[in-house]
Amino acid sequence: MKEIIISAVVGYLLGNIQAAYILGKLIKKVDIRTMGQGNAGASNAVESLGWKFGVLVAIIDVLKGAVSILLIKMLFKVELNSEGAFLLYLAGYTAILGHIYPFYMNFKGGKGTATLIGILLGMNPLYGLIGILFIAATTFLTDYIVLGSAALTTYVVVLTYLKDFGPGPLVLSILGAFLSMSLHLKNYRRIKLGTETRLSQVLRRNKK
Repeated sequence: MKEIIISAVVGYLLGNIQAAYILGKLIKKVDIRTMGQGNAGASNAVESLGWKFGVLVAIIDVLKGAVSILLIKMLFKVELNSEGAFLLYLAGYTAILGHIYPFYMNFKGGKGTATLIGILLGMNPLYGLIGILFIAATTFLTDYIVLGSAALTTYVVVLTYLKDFGPGPLVLSILGAFLSMSLHLKNYRRIKLGTETRLSQVLRRNKK
């Protein structure tokens, strides 16, 4: 029980390192949540404040996901197998919760996609690289960032099932996928209406 509590607390607190919000306030003197998509995530940082700022935010968001996993590996000497996977998944998904619902921001943060990439990299660099390929390929083929996020969360569920890490990690990955889907519902509706911002639009805007 102690390991479970510590893993959850470590993950959540690391997730609260809200790069888009903190750097937006310090560097740009704005609250990123009042701009663009209205959240404190890497994709909104790119769309609202430029690709250089967005890349910096994304790197930090990825790192906090990876660090949450690496810390639990080090603290409890666990690996990504049937015995240790639950603690790693718990730390990872509570880091995503911390990113989405940071306590000092009235629980209004980002959507957790970059953090999920970091979690995969921390678990196994190969899994992370495959995840990056999934999100990049889907985003460029469809021209919608949100569909890349959907591809990533689907990949994590399938990976968890195929690797048979146990029921706990599988449940967490499924719940994480549903949470991501619910957070992106507005984006899916905008795709249907033809009003969702496309990747190509963001890239053109940031070239100007």
